[in-house]
Amino acid sequence: MIYPEPLSPTAAAARARKLGRLSFAWGPRFFVALLLGFVALGPAWWFRQAIVAMLLWDGVVLAAWLWDLLRLPRPDQLEVRRIWEKRPSLGVPGNVVVEVRNGGKISIRARIVDETPTQLRSEPPDLDLRVKAGATAEARYAVMSAERGDVRLGRIFLRFQSPLGLAERWAVAETQQTIRVLPNLEQARRQTLYLIRSRQVELEKRRRRQRGIGREFDSLREYREGDELRDISWTATARRRHLITRVFQMERSQNVWLVLDAGRLLRAQVHEPGNAPRFSKLDYAVNAALSLAQVALYCGDRVGLLAYGRRIQQNLSAGRGAHHVRAIVESLAQVRAEALESDHGRAVRALLNAQKRRSLVVWITDFAETATIPEVIEYAMHLTPRHLVVFAAMGQPDLKTLADAIPAVTADMYRHGAALEISQRRDILMRGLRQRGVLALELMPGILASSLVTQYLDIKERSLL
Repeated sequence: MIYPEPLSPTAAAARARKLGRLSFAWGPRFFVALLLGFVALGPAWWFRQAIVAMLLWDGVVLAAWLWDLLRLPRPDQLEVRRIWEKRPSLGVPGNVVVEVRNGGKISIRARIVDETPTQLRSEPPDLDLRVKAGATAEARYAVMSAERGDVRLGRIFLRFQSPLGLAERWAVAETQQTIRVLPNLEQARRQTLYLIRSRQVELEKRRRRQRGIGREFDSLREYREGDELRDISWTATARRRHLITRVFQMERSQNVWLVLDAGRLLRAQVHEPGNAPRFSKLDYAVNAALSLAQVALYCGDRVGLLAYGRRIQQNLSAGRGAHHVRAIVESLAQVRAEALESDHGRAVRALLNAQKRRSLVVWITDFAETATIPEVIEYAMHLTPRHLVVFAAMGQPDLKTLADAIPAVTADMYRHGAALEISQRRDILMRGLRQRGVLALELMPGILASSLVTQYLDIKERSLL
């Protein structure tokens, strides 16, 4: 099941009101007109009447300014809307539309500033808009979310003038709203669409029954040469007095649990080549979890989610269906990295209480290289008697680059040696996990999603669960 395009946030609409006690000002053309009056100062040295002409000119300009001000629409005659073209996702460019409806009798030129948080833009947008009388006009500005979760947008400020440009009014629209930035849905959708075309996913989607593969009982038949002894049904053999074999098929629905560590180690920023924005390890983990969840749900499996730090942040029971997909996306959007070490024991206890039946547990985490065995590795071993565990430790690209590089100077030799020691220590710990039956992987953030999906499909194909 592919997660459908989420509903865009509700448009924020409000009638403008005047800003402050004095909600008007002089336009730039007013000062230009006043400066023209100073032309009469030159002849005033010889003709005193020129001063009178200058004062009369200033009076005409002031009267024109007042007339222009009274013609302008009142602030409450302007209706302002903020419209989202699509739901904001992490690292995905998008557009926001600011729409202004002019209920006045003359057209206006408006300068608009929208209060946007730094999570969406480095600075608030400054827009120019021309709106005819009784009509509606719109302007767009670009946003790109740098963080997941809830972000709050503020008011929209307007400064508008008539085409004459002598007077100006100031207004503000109360368009405050809170929106939720989701994980990278486009990446997950591309990953899913690619894998849907593969043979493995098609077999799961159509649920073709494959006899002899898997451990879900299908039927009984007479024993044939080459059948495994463990597949013989001894009770049926005793009743029929000749060997009877049980036939199995691929399990149609299995439980897949996504466990996300949101502790301090996942706050590390990952530097990708080029000018790509920098995201944390947790952001990559969330995107990988979403990709895997979509593929697993499309294959007919039930998917659960457990995200934790010092406390359990999200605990979503295994399920499937469109509503469950939306619940997973909304839950992943709210996973936040914490500054303290994660409580791995609490997460394991919560998972064991929630899932009694054997299932696939995909644990996305990281660990520090210490003299003792990290706590997260010990708790991963506690899950193996009941569940099949895929332990995905996120590597650090710059550490790998340093370990692979050939040192050129003495200082580089020390850094190279330290990187090699850390890498060897991690390899030893991962090897110990594999010896205990854990499918342990160390993956770079950039290939985390594709590697986990490939591992999941391999597990399904080989009926390891």
